[in-house]
Amino acid sequence: MSQAEVIGTGGADGSDRSGGAGAAAGSDAGPRALWTLGLFRSELVTTLRRWRTLALLAVLAAVPVLIGIAVKIETGDGGSSGGGGGEGPAFITQITNNGLFLVFAALAATLPVFLPMAVGVVAGDAIAGEANAGTLRYLLVAPAGRTRLLLAKYATVLTFTLVATLVVAASALAVGAVLFPLGDVTTISGTTISFGDGLLRAALIAVVVAASLAGLAALGLFVSTLTGSGIAAMATTVGLLITVQILDTIPQLDAIHPYLFPHYWLSFSDLLREPLYWDDVQKNLGLQALYAAVFGSAAWARFTSKDITA
Repeated sequence: MSQAEVIGTGGADGSDRSGGAGAAAGSDAGPRALWTLGLFRSELVTTLRRWRTLALLAVLAAVPVLIGIAVKIETGDGGSSGGGGGEGPAFITQITNNGLFLVFAALAATLPVFLPMAVGVVAGDAIAGEANAGTLRYLLVAPAGRTRLLLAKYATVLTFTLVATLVVAASALAVGAVLFPLGDVTTISGTTISFGDGLLRAALIAVVVAASLAGLAALGLFVSTLTGSGIAAMATTVGLLITVQILDTIPQLDAIHPYLFPHYWLSFSDLLREPLYWDDVQKNLGLQALYAAVFGSAAWARFTSKDITA
C-alpha cells in the first residue's frame, strides 16, 4: 500500500489502521493523543527560523523606529507632533512628553494592517505550505496525528502572533527611551500613574493585542486546509482581512459591525483609563474566541476528512 493510500485510509486523528504497529502506536499515545510538546516545539522552531518569518518580524520592528524618527524630526523645532490637533495615529501627540507612548502608538499603527497581514501569511501557509512542499504526508505518516498536528500548527501561529506583538512593543520601547524622555504616564482619564505601572499596562495591552488576532489566525488556518498552494492560502487570508476591514468602515452596514472580528481591535486603548475599562475589551476577546471556535472546528473537520496526496 502506498503512503498516499495509508493516509487516505487513516482515522480522523491520522493514525494508520493498516497494521498492528499503527494500532500499538495509537494505544501508547494514550492521553497524549491530542497534544505533543515536541511536535509544537518543532513547528515553532521551523516557523521562526524561516527567512520569511524573520523578514516579517524585521518589518514590524522597523515600524516603531520610523514613527519615532518621524516624530522626533517633526518636533525638533520645539513644535508638537500632529500639530496639536489630534492628527495621526492614536497616542502620537503624547510621544514627545513620554517615550512610553510610542509603544501604544506603534501598536495602534500596526494592528489594523501590519500585524494582521503577518499573522495571515503565517496562518495561511501553515497547512497549505506543507502540502505545496510535499512534506505534509510525511508529517502524518510519522505519525503526528491530524488533530495533534492541527493543534500544533494553531498554537504555533498564536505564539508567532504574541512574538510579533512583543517585537513591536519592545522596539517601540527601546526607540522611545532613546529619543524621548520617560516618566510618569498620564492616562486617558487624566490621572497619573507611575512609569512602572505604565510598563505593566503596556505589557497587558501587548497581550490583548496578540489575543485580538486569534480569530484571524483560526480563519487563516481554515483557509490553509482548503488548498495545496501556500501562496493562494496566504493571498486569500489577506484578501478576506482587507474585505472585512472595508465592511467595518461602511456606515450602512453598522448592524453587522459588532460581529466582524476587527471591530473591537483598538479597544485596547481603554486599558489606559483609570480605572480600567473592560467592556469593549471583553467584547473583543469574546468575539475572537467565537471566531477561533467556529473556524478552528471548520479547519479540523476539513483537515481530518481530506485525503492527503502531497
